[in-house]
Amino acid sequence: MHVLVLGSGVIGTTMAYYLARDGHEVTVVDRQPGPALETSYANAGEVSPGYSAPWAGPGVPVKAIKWMLMHHSPLVIKPMLDPAMWRWGLAMLRNCTAARYRRNKGRMVRLAEYSRDCLKQLRADTGIEYDQRSQGTLQLFRTQKQLDSVGKDVDILKAFDVPYQVLAGDAYLEYEPALAQVKDKFVGALRLPGDETGDCFKFTQRLAVMAGELGVDFRFGVNIQGVDSEGDRITSVRTDAGVLTADSIILALGSYSPQLLKPLGIDTPIYPVKGFSITVPISDAAMAPESTIMDETHKVAITRLGDRIRVGGTAQLSGYDLRLDPARRGTLEFVVGDLFPKGGDVAQAEFWTGLRPMTPDGTPILGETRYRNLYLSTGHGTLGWTMAAGTGRVMADLIAGRSPEISMEGLTVARYH
Repeated sequence: MHVLVLGSGVIGTTMAYYLARDGHEVTVVDRQPGPALETSYANAGEVSPGYSAPWAGPGVPVKAIKWMLMHHSPLVIKPMLDPAMWRWGLAMLRNCTAARYRRNKGRMVRLAEYSRDCLKQLRADTGIEYDQRSQGTLQLFRTQKQLDSVGKDVDILKAFDVPYQVLAGDAYLEYEPALAQVKDKFVGALRLPGDETGDCFKFTQRLAVMAGELGVDFRFGVNIQGVDSEGDRITSVRTDAGVLTADSIILALGSYSPQLLKPLGIDTPIYPVKGFSITVPISDAAMAPESTIMDETHKVAITRLGDRIRVGGTAQLSGYDLRLDPARRGTLEFVVGDLFPKGGDVAQAEFWTGLRPMTPDGTPILGETRYRNLYLSTGHGTLGWTMAAGTGRVMADLIAGRSPEISMEGLTVARYH
């Protein structure tokens, strides 16, 4: 079967690899000159099934107001006359109940845990290297209220048999000794020992080479202009390099997915949530993080990637604007300096921004559509790297007519209709 994959981020490239391994003829199309050059380029580096959770939850509306009033705010909203933004925001507010939080987190953890297992197997099969570590995630709490409220997450982790540790006081220093110099700032932590870290860009670039060796045809620098349909089938994909056809088409265009799907009558409530990162060269390895630390107050992740520290965070609602905002860099520099003041040379940091394709319930959109040969693999938000391998396996199974190894309940676009 000939499969056309639209998008060569970590999701599109991983799907292409699994599809080619199944023996399909695979073509990947992307407007960039290479794989993983947009949202997958410089994300926080976390492969964090245990930390997978929707942004919408009980108390979030009140928290959002407080966040926006903080000097180093984790949330920035730039009001726009954009109906899609307001519709997405209202849909997110409807998901801010305890029942919906539990349901949505359960769906996300199901896919994320499966994906982590698939990634381990992929490493064993290919020997791929990408500055990976398997030393867990540490969620740090600056207040007792934050530590006390971890119970709702722990209940879900228990339900899915996800290993965890609630660490009171400075017990977290056993795992992140460099935090000893700032231990008075924290009252405890939640540790997720099954989480991993790694450079998503390196992974995607190297997996693209492996996919190419399996016969995948990557066509870079090609702009997708539209999709044509007839009845219940997609007939062609129009590009500035000509018209493309295939037996099956998988759309993995992240934040840009709704623009292509709307003319087809497919409503996907995905909105771009802008994120930022800095990549800091390590100056003193003993004073740098060992794995990933999530500062719960500022919603900033700090991850060790080889000889670099990746600092990622901030959620900004401002449409498709990709301008770099110095104020967001200031927040990232503040947090890494607050936790690891001697770990890296912030003055030499690379500053980056990307658009996370967020759904209002946090769960990605996978699988079939009203068109028999069109599939979706989009809306992964901040968890594309975490969910990539599992998504690739699930989509390859669907294309092959196999039942995926996990339930698809709540993962398809049907949940919005």
